[in-house]
Amino acid sequence: MKPAAFDYVRVASKREALELLAEHGEQARIIAGGQSLMAVLNMRLAQPRVLVDINHAGDLHDLKVERGHLVVGAAVRQVELMDRASLADEVPLLARALPWIGHFQTRNRGTVCGSVAHADPSAEIPLCLVTLGGRVVLESLKGKRRDVPAAEFFQGVLTTARRPDELVSAVHFPLADPAVRYRFREVAMRHGDFALVALAACIRDDGVELGIGGVSDRPVLRRLPRGAELPEALNAFAWSLGAQDDVHASAAYRRHLVRELGRQLIEEQDHARAS
Repeated sequence: MKPAAFDYVRVASKREALELLAEHGEQARIIAGGQSLMAVLNMRLAQPRVLVDINHAGDLHDLKVERGHLVVGAAVRQVELMDRASLADEVPLLARALPWIGHFQTRNRGTVCGSVAHADPSAEIPLCLVTLGGRVVLESLKGKRRDVPAAEFFQGVLTTARRPDELVSAVHFPLADPAVRYRFREVAMRHGDFALVALAACIRDDGVELGIGGVSDRPVLRRLPRGAELPEALNAFAWSLGAQDDVHASAAYRRHLVRELGRQLIEEQDHARAS
């Protein structure tokens, strides 16, 4: 299929984008990489009247460390983040997860904030943002800025807390804690396909924060105990996610992956520390 007719506007600043969002509201869509949006438009699941291209908005290209966070602007591409030499030290969970996102062709065009705004339950970047306790910055022409915790931003399949006149102008990833070990693992039909189950873990001596993607309608985070209580806690977590059968995998298989891969992530680190 082809998309419904729309007007295309290329903006040169964040303010221009906010003006168009204020004017057109739900009839406007932001495009930067377009890796998810173009498919949605072609299937006519969305039919905006105005497409707002932010690629030339210089004030949306920030990629910097600020106040204990890595700040990623709305126009920063996934490949820019992946190629950042200091990323493994700054946000090691992201460094581990980014190679799992699609293929190098899609990472060359797709943006970090675009993945967050799209809110696919299987996407790796939203999962990392939730697991790390990151924030989504929303701005509107009214001059209001909202810093929304990632766990509150994602509200369901392709559904977020963003209002029609708001732009996801940046996302903030907390910098690494030296006392935390970070792990990521994913299972898909093929590398680069949508995740059947993705797991992101922040492992501390007194417990584990485990995020799960690809099972529920959004990334889900839970704090789990260490030691003998872990298998029971993982089983309860797996059942709480409400997995469903689909053409790719059964609900039982997804629960099995949560239990087994979750245990492996944690015990693998324990073994590495002991050896």
